[in-house]
Amino acid sequence: MTRTLPFAALLLAVPSVAAAPQFPATAPVAFMQDLSTGAVLFARDADRRMPPASMAKMMTVYVAFDMIKKGELKLDQTFPVRPETWRQWHGPQAGSTMFLSVDEQVSVDNLLKGIVTLSGNDACVVLAEGVSGTEQSFADRMNEAAKRLGLTNSHFGNSNGWPDNGVTYVTARDLATLAAATIRDHPQLYKRFYSLKEFSWGKTLGAGAAITQANRDPLLGRVAGADGLKTGHTEEAGYGFTGSAEQNGRRLVMVIAGLTSFNGRIDESVKFMDWGFRAWQAKPIVAAGRRVAAAEVQLGEESEVGLVAPRELKVALPSGAVPVLAARVVYQGPLRAPIAKGQQVAELVITSPGLPEQRLPLVAEAAVGEAGFFGRAWAGLTGMFG
Repeated sequence: MTRTLPFAALLLAVPSVAAAPQFPATAPVAFMQDLSTGAVLFARDADRRMPPASMAKMMTVYVAFDMIKKGELKLDQTFPVRPETWRQWHGPQAGSTMFLSVDEQVSVDNLLKGIVTLSGNDACVVLAEGVSGTEQSFADRMNEAAKRLGLTNSHFGNSNGWPDNGVTYVTARDLATLAAATIRDHPQLYKRFYSLKEFSWGKTLGAGAAITQANRDPLLGRVAGADGLKTGHTEEAGYGFTGSAEQNGRRLVMVIAGLTSFNGRIDESVKFMDWGFRAWQAKPIVAAGRRVAAAEVQLGEESEVGLVAPRELKVALPSGAVPVLAARVVYQGPLRAPIAKGQQVAELVITSPGLPEQRLPLVAEAAVGEAGFFGRAWAGLTGMFG
């Protein structure tokens, strides 16, 4: 049962109604979320299923990051480039390439650079086959990860987003969720791989000169704090991009898709991210560690547990606006013991006319163990007789 508690200590001083700023998007699909507040700042057709093109590679990278974190994969581990894989992903008809050579052994570290920076279709398949034996088996891992992350409207049929008659599809909202999970779950690996400006691999025919390719990320070098993530382009999907930047401790994630040109993607991406930082501000409302409310606990050593802010909680507001905010605490309750200290068990829901709802995490102030036999028996009796 959903329990709702009032939280009256949150009125900002000057009563006013603030309208959400509007962005003049040209992209058919666009989505932006402020990760520091959880607020969705902009959404246009964000739940439409669409081909991801190379943005699907973010899931390939996420799976690899997860395996590295668990010790199941090592950065210095090498995988061979099978002749069959090389033939399939060699030549202009095979799209973006890392310029791998047949039978060479390539480290996971270099394959990830080839995927993220160069968008190498060949690098994705070599990594997938090295990890799971076949690309299809690796795609199964991708879908398992998607389910675990809550990507409810996405499916992956291959490792690189190559068109496959609609088997592979995503939504802008799901891509933003995947980007946020990558940044949250694997911050060091994200920092290591996603912001490289260029990478060299392979040799030119004849002269044998090193082949250096630039990262296609349209925000790198154009927007302060930009550090990822992934572009995508096929004739079917158009030009798309999932990107992120952090400024003054505030991180935004954006997705655009369906644009008609390379330069149009650059222009739209830069304008969209700049708009997110300029048109919106993050306003602190609850200090880290502050107790906001208490939640009822069932079959626990204690009958209730404090709900506290796990960090400084902020809301996204239009720049310069000071609206009245309403707040309530929501949780599925009564909470069932045992409960760990710091476990997220509730949300602080912020609303204001004209602005998007924002949901911020609240965690248990202390651990609550299960009640002993007599405690459970007493709870049962009191439940029977009210």
